Amino acid sequence: MNINLTIIGQAIAFAIFVMFCMKYVWPPITAAMAERKKKIAEGLDAADRAERDLKLAQERVADDLRESKIQAAAIIEQANKRANLIIEEAKEQARVEAERVKAAAQAEIEQDINRAKEALRAQVAVLAFAGAEKILEASVDQKAHVKLVEKLAAEL
Repeated sequence: MNINLTIIGQAIAFAIFVMFCMKYVWPPITAAMAERKKKIAEGLDAADRAERDLKLAQERVADDLRESKIQAAAIIEQANKRANLIIEEAKEQARVEAERVKAAAQAEIEQDINRAKEALRAQVAVLAFAGAEKILEASVDQKAHVKLVEKLAAEL
């Protein structure tokens, strides 16, 4: 056995093996590696898109939350204004009712005063007749002097 022939044979076998690998084994491996690289790149792109979408969604949620807070504050403000308006209306109604009750009481007082004055005038007229009788020591006819007594009562 010749060592040179063995080395040349081994070199030829190795070259055939390398050609076989380059023709049949290497393309599927490189294709699989390229496919894997493509999938990883797509996964990274999808992760970036998902991150951007998440940020946009968070911003929208923050905007919606701010808008909701503003709307809630506006609704509370409207409710407070409405409550104040209702309170003012109730105060006004109470004031009007108090004025009405006061006017009714004032009218009743006026009527009582007028009735008391009339009763007092009648009593004064009777006392005047009694006094006149005593002064004149004669009986004064009340029916005959009604006009005079009414005039005297009106002046009192």
